[in-house]
Amino acid sequence: MTCYKPGERSRLIYAIREYRGRKGEPKGFGWRDLRDLLVRARIQLGGPIVLVWDNVRLHLTAGMREFIAANAAWLTVFHLPTYAPDLNPRRASGRWSSATLATSPQPTWARSPGP
Repeated sequence: MTCYKPGERSRLIYAIREYRGRKGEPKGFGWRDLRDLLVRARIQLGGPIVLVWDNVRLHLTAGMREFIAANAAWLTVFHLPTYAPDLNPRRASGRWSSATLATSPQPTWARSPGP
């Protein structure tokens, strides 16, 4: 998690999960691990947190939504839209540009028949 506070240098707050391949052992982060990471980040940063999240399934779980609602006093979450052409640097303001059209493959109905 990268953290930014006005007037200070940026920080990287992280947690490591080691997977040993044991039966029933989770391979990755669960929503509880993410919850604990957010609580540790709040303690380290000493203030409210504003999150900007994508639509990863872990971010949208019921447990995470309940945690966010219960801690709304210090936790604000903004979810990015599923697809936002305005945020894509390869697209010119979400519009088709001539460069994009020239490099995009033609749909099958627009191709000319072969010889």
